[in-house]
Amino acid sequence: QVQLVESGGDLVQAGGSLRLSCAASGIIVGGNGINAMGWYRQVLGKQRELVASITRAGSTNYLDSVKGRFTISRDNSKNTVFLQMNSLKPEDTALYYCHADAIYGLPPRKYDYWGQGTQVAVSS
Repeated sequence: QVQLVESGGDLVQAGGSLRLSCAASGIIVGGNGINAMGWYRQVLGKQRELVASITRAGSTNYLDSVKGRFTISRDNSKNTVFLQMNSLKPEDTALYYCHADAIYGLPPRKYDYWGQGTQVAVSS
């Protein structure tokens, strides 16, 4: 059973920092069955958007509006993906989701897994 469990969301003042964690089970976040791990966010009434991703090889990509402020990383020994968020802005307020893009099995098949989300609120 694959599970992604997010934590770390909170209410914080503008300019503050938070670190979100995504604890994975049933998959290896840096393993060869994973194409990428990512963080998405969603505001009520808007579409979910990709904030940051990290590939199996460790390459990272970011939404333009968070470049220089957010950093995605992983700790393979803990099987956990992190999103360090600095210089937070009210526009960062959203429900943040962890996502796994996986491919494995015989024959190979693609799988998508999602966490339950963690709330981030940034006050002005």
